[in-house]
Amino acid sequence: MSDLIKPPPFAPGGLPHSQAGTRIESESARPDIAAALGRLIPRGEVPPRETAIGLFRRQLARLQTHVQTVFERGDLGGLAAARLLSGLMDEFIAALIGYALELLPVETDDRLAVAATGGYGRATLAPFSDIDLLFLTDHEPSARIERAVEFILYFLWDLGLKVGHATRSTADCLTEAQGDITVRTSMLDARCLAGDRTLFAHFLIAFRADCAAGSPAGYIAAKQEERAARHRRFGDTPFMVEPNIKEGKGGLRDLQTLYWVARYVFGTFAMTELVGPTAPGGGILSEAEARACKRAWDYLWTVRFHLHYVAGRAEERLTFDLQPVIGARMGYTRHGRQDGVERFMRHYFLVVREVARVTGVLEPAVIRAALGPPAIAASTDAELANAGFVLADGKILFAPGREPLAEPLQLFRILRFARDRALALHPLSLRAMIRGARRSAELRTDPAAAALFLDLLCGAAEPTADGAVWLTILNETGALGRYLPDWRRIVGQMQFDSYHVFTVDMHTIQAVSVLNAIERGDLAETLPVASGIAQHLQSRRALYVALLIHDIAKGRGGDHSEIGAELALSIGPALGLDPEETEMVSWLVLHHLLLSQTAFSRDIDDPKTILDVADVVQSPERLRLLLILTVADIRAVSPKVWNGWKATLLREIYARVAEVLEGGLATTERDVRVARVKQMVGELLADWSSADREQFLGMGYPGYWLSFDPESIARHGRLIRDARTRNMPLLVAAEPLPARSVTEVVVYTADHAGLFSRIAGALAVAGASIVDARIHTMTDGMALDTFWIQDAGGGPLDAPHRLARVSALIEQVLSGRLRLSAEIRKAGRSVIGGRMRAIHVPPRVVVDNSASNRHTVVEVNGRDRPGLLHDVTAAISAQGLQIASAHITTYGVRAVDVFYVKDVFGMKVENERKLAQLRAALITALADRPEDVALDRAVM
Repeated sequence: MSDLIKPPPFAPGGLPHSQAGTRIESESARPDIAAALGRLIPRGEVPPRETAIGLFRRQLARLQTHVQTVFERGDLGGLAAARLLSGLMDEFIAALIGYALELLPVETDDRLAVAATGGYGRATLAPFSDIDLLFLTDHEPSARIERAVEFILYFLWDLGLKVGHATRSTADCLTEAQGDITVRTSMLDARCLAGDRTLFAHFLIAFRADCAAGSPAGYIAAKQEERAARHRRFGDTPFMVEPNIKEGKGGLRDLQTLYWVARYVFGTFAMTELVGPTAPGGGILSEAEARACKRAWDYLWTVRFHLHYVAGRAEERLTFDLQPVIGARMGYTRHGRQDGVERFMRHYFLVVREVARVTGVLEPAVIRAALGPPAIAASTDAELANAGFVLADGKILFAPGREPLAEPLQLFRILRFARDRALALHPLSLRAMIRGARRSAELRTDPAAAALFLDLLCGAAEPTADGAVWLTILNETGALGRYLPDWRRIVGQMQFDSYHVFTVDMHTIQAVSVLNAIERGDLAETLPVASGIAQHLQSRRALYVALLIHDIAKGRGGDHSEIGAELALSIGPALGLDPEETEMVSWLVLHHLLLSQTAFSRDIDDPKTILDVADVVQSPERLRLLLILTVADIRAVSPKVWNGWKATLLREIYARVAEVLEGGLATTERDVRVARVKQMVGELLADWSSADREQFLGMGYPGYWLSFDPESIARHGRLIRDARTRNMPLLVAAEPLPARSVTEVVVYTADHAGLFSRIAGALAVAGASIVDARIHTMTDGMALDTFWIQDAGGGPLDAPHRLARVSALIEQVLSGRLRLSAEIRKAGRSVIGGRMRAIHVPPRVVVDNSASNRHTVVEVNGRDRPGLLHDVTAAISAQGLQIASAHITTYGVRAVDVFYVKDVFGMKVENERKLAQLRAALITALADRPEDVALDRAVM
């Protein structure tokens, strides 16, 4: 038995001798799995399977615990730990194979070798990764070999290991590798663990000869396409705020792809082998680039080890709940204004950007070395040649001696030529841009560079290309951060919330892309107002620059709008803007949240709301610019944030403010507006008797008539007449409004304290989110409450059975037949909050008595949860206050709810003692319920 359980003849740690490095720990500290099993299984004895499983399980736990202990103690980095785990697993599996072959011996003519493949083949293994094994035979496996292989696999599965496996002859391996690029890649790093090493050596010779027989072009192209498809699945950017560290752009798989391509072409084992003039390819990496690659490799492996240990499984995604834990384990603490988790994630994003840059440097050079120099076009037109460019393989390339390292301005020139002539950048151009990016700092005071940059950002008057494409290239090569020092501070800057899905720099580039699409008319159907006014702007350059820097002060503490407005005063002139444009940019940055915050959190039917906005904006041109900037900003947050309801609110506030700025009197002449609305409603109800019509037109107070369009009021009138005719004490009507992405729910019943709260609770039980509400008491004492709701996906509830359930739940709650608190708790159990629990949302209450002439405006901020609106509104009602309207906005897990309230006498709440009581009651209502905390802990 002892001869069969010897570890394979590799260097310590399981690495082939060509890859083995300096020992990191002493031999005495490293478990000798083979010796341990040799002591437990006496020589010459073959214990039964059940006994052996117990012995092997204890040794597996021992080696796994050892690796975790030395890693978490800080003795090893991630890469060293991955190699240690791989080496120990080599010994373990070799021992298991020896035991299996003693228990189930094969004949001497049955040749079998067991090899590690894939990542395990490269002698790196994560704590919960699959063990990829190849059972290699010299011909079709016999029944004895199949039985032995089956025994080994079931044994490993019983030990709780995940195993990827294949049983093939050498001929089968070569056939599979020719037809499947994944199989071919997995065999590049195949290592023999046990068995017939001569057979395995012959396989390696045949496999490498097969690889060398054909051109590497097909393999390289297949790996590039595989990578591109993977990037599309995981966001196509390194800057996702919940990144996949293995499969995402700039992650471990990208580094592995670089390694595989270089290994396939040159036969190298490490990036350091590509440094120096005598290296394969003539030295295609610098020492600094190779060191960056090694640092990134070790850093990502360290993050991955922590991620696996914290999650307790093969988790590859850095989700919000795991980020603070892993950041703390890696030593990131609060520094200045940045939390430890934000520092950790920014470091992560800078590392993955470095991976993308190394890819841009190495891959084009490998391709050139493998396939020969690029095919330079026989002739290049004079303009292109004089500018220092040539065409190669149909793509634009720097002419020899005219690269950015020699001429920094070429960084911008090549992008303008590529845009104007619809040319793709040659990969060697990107390589040159990455290496020359640092010289873009020399362009900061160059007027020619400023003109080129603005041209790339803004495009022509009739844009045909997406300026965000060029910004992305400049950002990922590092040139943009060197050219604009303030930009560099937001590269990789994450916002630790569930609202934004990109880092600050990537969000900004996405916003520029949306603006390009608006100007091209691509979004005319979904954004008719913004698309229409975009064709008549007088300050395009100011708008683009404002959008570029609107979030540039994030992460500095304080109000990023105010700080950004100050920065704009120096950035504008540096980019060649005149004083008027610079002032406009500063104003736009300062007020870039004005329209969205007002539209989503204030009552835009209140005349003072519109007058206050108009007083800040002051000019139609500013209003137009602000609307477009607001739309681009919101749509760039994430695909799920924008919806028809937000579009409706922004269109309405734009129209009302524009009316005031153009001298309209509709906002200020309230009685005239009410009379006009009543006239239009009367025309819509022309089929009614004059008595019925007059009775209805006399029911609402002025605020009611100004809160709805005439068509909605006429619909309300029909509902009220129907309820009166049928003597119904309660009427509930739900109608989907697809154009606005909401469902309107109207409740007509006798008014009483707590009515709003109980309806809100019923809607929570129904799984609906309230986005807006209007509360009106008619002159007859009846309440006409209108709610606009959405489903979890941000759309209207339109299925008949869901609409019926909404109506039924409201009726049951208001009639007392449903225990609301119990039902809300039950609904909360279906909402898993563990992942978002890491995001801290401090409860906050703001009372404003200046925002409205007739109401006290109460804004509450807190963590969203089922029944939150019910609890908050119940607290308001318990203070003896009446809610006139509610405006509900959710930013990820943060709820921002605004209520317009008045006291029982219909007046503002101005007594400080009463306001203090209200704040205290609301803070209590915002706190997580004990059952919610218990649920989250159970989930986590």
